[in-house]
Amino acid sequence: MTKAVSVRAPDLDALQGVIAGEVILPGSPDYETARRAAIARFHHVRPRAVVLCATPADVAETISFARRSGLPAVPRSGGHCFAGQSSTEGIVIDVSPMNTVSVSGGVAKIGAGARLGDVYDALNEHDLTMAAGCGPEVGIAGLTLGGGLGILGRTYGLTSDQLLGAQVVLADGRVVECDAHHDEELFWALRGAGGGSFGVVTSFAFRALPAPAATTFHLTWPYEHAATIVDAWQRWSPAAPDEMAASLLVTASGNPDKPPRVNVFGAMLGGEPETAGLLGQLVTRIVVDPASDSRLHMPYRDAKRHLAEHGPGDDHPEDAHPFSKSEFFRQPLPGEAVAALLENLSRERAPGQARELDFTPWSGAYNRVPADATAFVHRSELFLLKQAAVIDSGASTSEREAAGGWLAHSWASVHPWGSGGVYPNFPDPDLEDPGHAYYGTNYDRLLRVRERYDPHGAFRLLP
Repeated sequence: MTKAVSVRAPDLDALQGVIAGEVILPGSPDYETARRAAIARFHHVRPRAVVLCATPADVAETISFARRSGLPAVPRSGGHCFAGQSSTEGIVIDVSPMNTVSVSGGVAKIGAGARLGDVYDALNEHDLTMAAGCGPEVGIAGLTLGGGLGILGRTYGLTSDQLLGAQVVLADGRVVECDAHHDEELFWALRGAGGGSFGVVTSFAFRALPAPAATTFHLTWPYEHAATIVDAWQRWSPAAPDEMAASLLVTASGNPDKPPRVNVFGAMLGGEPETAGLLGQLVTRIVVDPASDSRLHMPYRDAKRHLAEHGPGDDHPEDAHPFSKSEFFRQPLPGEAVAALLENLSRERAPGQARELDFTPWSGAYNRVPADATAFVHRSELFLLKQAAVIDSGASTSEREAAGGWLAHSWASVHPWGSGGVYPNFPDPDLEDPGHAYYGTNYDRLLRVRERYDPHGAFRLLP
């Protein structure tokens, strides 16, 4: 982390006098709440200031102030970055006050500070929605700029694939409106590599989608059938109709006495009979009937809310510390790789340490966009596997090291079959070559875009 330079408090107070938003300094009643990102692992980071920017001009003033003072500055929307890149000991440029949502002519204009739950609610009033994730508190900006996956993704593509234009504050303070015809290279880069890399995005224009009805589902099996289920899922889910978004989650609870569980869950754009038919194909492959099987047909907004509130996974404490690694795969894992993955998952673990294997189907509309059409390069994949270790905030050093060792070993056990590609919204600080892992053959072009729009490196998040 870049070391912050000492700056006198009156200088920061002076910034308060020239912006429409608010400058929150250490000692302020709101500081402890404002400084903390959504992920507790980074709650120890104490910025010199959190600037709640109400307008693009506020962002420009804050960038200028940071440059003059020598303080590092990072943008923050929802603060859910797995690598803590929206936290700093310098200045947090918090865009959450810019959170309006409006709809006209099928285009949704959304402020960069909006959260997904509010976006869905606003669009639902027009019987519209957008292809994005489920977490209601996730910021629209970070999700979009790193790609954005969700239950509509196999039908319509990434969240960034729905982007029509963006307003961006550049390092020199200029505010530009970029789209397919204006600042085209910047617009290209934002779609998959734009999170704090080339400027601070203050608003988006998205293609809105008709809100379909959907059928949510959740099937579970005992862990003893995990190998069969993983093998069946990876050959069935990515090849299913685009309307089907069926994820696989294998969980080992933070309670060592609680056996691991296998979950297949998600939603289908269709009725219960069609959903039951497709799920039946999976069960036939597995041979063993699920221990539980629930399906609910409902309006799309209700489906998103249901998945957010009732999705599988261990109920981690709010102050738990997650660590993860991920990789894309273009072919099914062979039996020996699945066996090694599951053996590692079931190894002895300390109380309070949870483990997860999270498989997300790719293919469909995700892959129907050329790899060089946007900065998001991962367009030939079969599925994405994210492996996570979650530990209690009070875990000892040895327990943290053990969790990290499990994660590294688990990732290494299947890496030989991976594509080498990593989802940008699952950043991994331990990657040997992050630029090519995140952006592949698009990386060199991204470096040229950075040289054009941020030649002095004000925004440091592009590797």
